[in-house]
Amino acid sequence: MLAKLYLLGFGDEGWGLSLLVTAAVTLLLSITGFLMGTVFGSLAAAGRLSSYRLPKTLAYCYGTAFRGVPDLLTIYLFYYGGSVALTALAGFFGSTQFIGLPTFATGVAAIGIISGAYQSEVYRGAYLAIDQGQFDAARSLALPRFQMLRLVIAPQLVRHAIPGLSNVWQLVLKDSALISVIGLVELMRQAQIGAGSTREPFIFYLAAAALYFLMGSITNQIFRLMEARTARGFSRS
Repeated sequence: MLAKLYLLGFGDEGWGLSLLVTAAVTLLLSITGFLMGTVFGSLAAAGRLSSYRLPKTLAYCYGTAFRGVPDLLTIYLFYYGGSVALTALAGFFGSTQFIGLPTFATGVAAIGIISGAYQSEVYRGAYLAIDQGQFDAARSLALPRFQMLRLVIAPQLVRHAIPGLSNVWQLVLKDSALISVIGLVELMRQAQIGAGSTREPFIFYLAAAALYFLMGSITNQIFRLMEARTARGFSRS
């Protein structure tokens, strides 16, 4: 096997550059989807914490549905369902061609919706973990609601949420490999192409595993640093 490591090089017969480029695509896809999930998760968490029945019910149904349905099925529904809907819409304007959704954008949307369902529970749990005395103290200072949220609640919510968000991020990074089923050439898909072209699956899948592990380790360390920073001044007891 060592004699075949030139396949991972950067020469004419090497696939190293292709693997690194697609690893960057995977990372960009994951980060963008995670950030979109932050928006959906925040809205769903606010709905779950609302005193009104409608937003609470909608947020509950959203979280239950996308945490309960297989991620691969969600991706298929987004891509093929969205493409069918877009084709039908174009049909009203005289088009007879099938119109497929952009694979990267569809992947970002699918990952965002899926991760948002998990992030909503992280934010809800972090909000409920804040001591009630913090709310009472903010109200005693007659802070407006926005200032209370920005200056008192949000910093503590982030501190409680970071460990859970780190776990969700790891799920997002691994779920990004599923986007290859709709045609996006990311790290996993490129490893499959390389393995099929050279008939050396062990080398390419091992290289892909190493790159996933490297990305996961580096980003996990970033979350650890964020957790340590937000925990400064708080007792660990």
